[in-house]
Order: sequence, then C-alpha cells, then structure tokens
Amino acid sequence: MSNVNLDTLYRQVIMDHYKHPRNKGKFEDDESLTIEMNNPTCGDRIFLQFQLAGDIVEDVKFTGDGCSISLASASMMTQAVKGKTISEALAMSELFSDMMLGKDVDMDKFGLEDIEALQGVSNFPARIKCATLAWKAMERVVEE
Repeated sequence: MSNVNLDTLYRQVIMDHYKHPRNKGKFEDDESLTIEMNNPTCGDRIFLQFQLAGDIVEDVKFTGDGCSISLASASMMTQAVKGKTISEALAMSELFSDMMLGKDVDMDKFGLEDIEALQGVSNFPARIKCATLAWKAMERVVEE
C-alpha cells in the first residue's frame, strides 16, 4: 500500500474514533478508580474511570474535551486495555510512548493495530502530548 493510501487510512481511523468514540461515558458507582488530567499547552482534558477485577481491567470509560488526536487516542486506549492485566496495560503504554518517540515498535504484540494510526503524530512534537494524555492518565491511576 502506498504511503498516501496508508496516511488516508490512518486519518480515517483517527476520525472514526474521534467521531464515534468507544467507551465514552461515566460509571455511576463509587467503586471506580478515577483520574482527571489535562494538557495545559493545548487545553485537552481527560477524565478516566477504571473498574478492576483483581489485576484485570474489567471496564474503562472516559469523558473529556480536546482535539481529535487526544480523544481518538483515549478511545483507542480504552479499547486496548479492557480485559488486560494491569501489567499488560502498562506494557502497552510503554510501547505507545516508544512509538510516539519515533521508535520502531511491534504494536501487533498486543493487538494494537488501530493505534498504529497515531504513529504519524511522532512527526509533530507539539501533538505528542495530545496523543499520550489518556495513556499517561491510565499509567497514573493503575499505578496508584
């Protein structure tokens, strides 16, 4: 597939997650692990809630305001970590951070094919914080 077609496909994946976010919403219980983080540089804000069963991410939801990259990344992250152990979720986050730094990573390892659509963000340093906001919030809440 040519780079032009791949870029178009990646944009479509990002816009699909932005316009039709997965796992958007809130849990109404007090049992969820919650965190709110923002990126003051561009105004992105994310509110994450996790429901754990032992060390398994049983369910996760998010709400927030921000750019298409930030919200699409949150949607992709929530899909990716659901059903995974905390250590698997943290390993995914490390892979994602490496990808944002321009490192060559194997996103297929955890079935993160959609997330590869954000790979091009690494070419725009000002947007990396947008893409990593939800992932950094997830790291913080599960480590606590």
